[in-house]
Amino acid sequence: MIHVLLVDDQAIVRQGLKALLSLEADVQIVGEAAQGREAVAIAQRLVTTPNAVDVVLMDIRMPVMDGVAATRELLRQHPTLKVLILTTFEEDELVQQAVQAGAVGYLLKDTPSEEVAQAIRAVHRGYAQFGPGILPKIVVTTAPLPPPELPPGFAELTPREREVLALIGQGANNREIAQALFLSEGTVKNHVTNILGRLGLRDRTQAALIAAPFLSD
Repeated sequence: MIHVLLVDDQAIVRQGLKALLSLEADVQIVGEAAQGREAVAIAQRLVTTPNAVDVVLMDIRMPVMDGVAATRELLRQHPTLKVLILTTFEEDELVQQAVQAGAVGYLLKDTPSEEVAQAIRAVHRGYAQFGPGILPKIVVTTAPLPPPELPPGFAELTPREREVLALIGQGANNREIAQALFLSEGTVKNHVTNILGRLGLRDRTQAALIAAPFLSD
């Protein structure tokens, strides 16, 4: 069972999401919050219970504490949480801020409910989920950047691990990587674990963000 915390300042939105997600046999809504600070308090209260939060479905613009600040604080206190942004706003800056805060997904509220449910399952399993047109916004910049420095541990990656990292950067999941490189999914999973460990990364989203500058050739 995936335990989900709904965070949105509009009660009607929370009610609608709760009604739709309650139809999913493997998804359980364990809490609702109208703003970020309340979400942090609920997650902290549930952390030692059987209903500890697995995935937070988070709005961006809310009073008291917005979704970016709440994401940052939730992950500071509970690093294994997965935060999936669900909002009406798709400005480049907001997308970038959310990902920098640690969100592993970003969907718009016009996303069909069945796709939201699938995204919840995906982020719970460790995959990043971005709606159509969102991923390019993460790497958009308005000014030239200096050449990136190799992250610590990059030189220790094997040629195969660099191939896996390149495919992660293209948004491929473990099955797709396995098919592309003629490996088993278990082997791919081991490579991903090694990559994250050597580069000191938290998840695949961070790996995807650093892959492009170093593996574009």
